[in-house]
Amino acid sequence: MSKRFHLIGLALAVLSVGHVPPGALAQGSLNVLYTVVVPAGDFGSANFTRELVSSLASAKVFCGGIDKAAYRVDCLAERLQVVSETIPEGSDYDEVRQVLNETSADLARLARTNRDPNLPSAPASRRTDSSDRTTRALTPVSSAAQAEVGRQAIAILEQAQTQLLRSAEGSNSRSIQYAQISQAIDSTKVLLRS
Repeated sequence: MSKRFHLIGLALAVLSVGHVPPGALAQGSLNVLYTVVVPAGDFGSANFTRELVSSLASAKVFCGGIDKAAYRVDCLAERLQVVSETIPEGSDYDEVRQVLNETSADLARLARTNRDPNLPSAPASRRTDSSDRTTRALTPVSSAAQAEVGRQAIAILEQAQTQLLRSAEGSNSRSIQYAQISQAIDSTKVLLRS
């Protein structure tokens, strides 16, 4: 038994294959359906896991580069959401996407609940590359609540790690890959310690 993933390709891919579906040019855009077959029994892809781990490391660097610590919890929430959106639906990584979505929502809610009314919500970008920016304005956490919010945010991240590790039980390849993702999540906690 094998798993099939369908991906929509670009018009360039159609042209490189040399086959244009009838009527595609009349519609103004070209789409191709690729089917990727993954042998049964294999979990995911080591390359995709590396990409996820790299994306989580980039989130840590991005949020760590924000000067005001008040924005870091919501920055991490926003970056985790961005990472989760890169995970294809219907893939072996559905659980990871779900855990990252829930973690992102919990962190964003925590930031909103402890909002600093004296600081504006604002998007963040890298100092070295202003095109690399958050997809939304970040909510600042009040300075009086930052230590407690940091502890709660760490607990949220630890819960995400636990969920991933427990869901991987019984599968050696899944366990190895989820442990790597869990470790990458763990490394972001340094941003939240006061």
